[in-house]
Amino acid sequence: QVQLVESGGGLVQPGSSLNLSCAASGLTLNHYAVGWFRQAPGKEREGISCISRGDSDTYYIDSVKDRFTIGRDLGTNTVYLQMTNLNPEDTAVYYCRARYYTHFNPTQIMNAMASSGPWGQGTQVTVSS
Repeated sequence: QVQLVESGGGLVQPGSSLNLSCAASGLTLNHYAVGWFRQAPGKEREGISCISRGDSDTYYIDSVKDRFTIGRDLGTNTVYLQMTNLNPEDTAVYYCRARYYTHFNPTQIMNAMASSGPWGQGTQVTVSS
């Protein structure tokens, strides 16, 4: 059974950092693109970052570029999202998804991820003073 579990969220002050993890069971994450999504209260879910197989390509939306870093931990079959300089606009539930692909087009891949079935629990990130 394939399962992705997000963790690492919490309540932090503006300017703080958090490291989120997406842990996989039932599949080897390094064989798939992995995307991070978030849904803020009252807003639609948005894809914020994606990493290709083999880590050769990464993608970030403008609002998190230069603050967030996506990467893999092959030893634990996880994908992490290092988040720095957090601000209240980053408050959301964060989710991860994995998808096999043949050509790395992050927008297309993340759109496909978003429509590939029910979402997991996610992990809550709250940025507040």
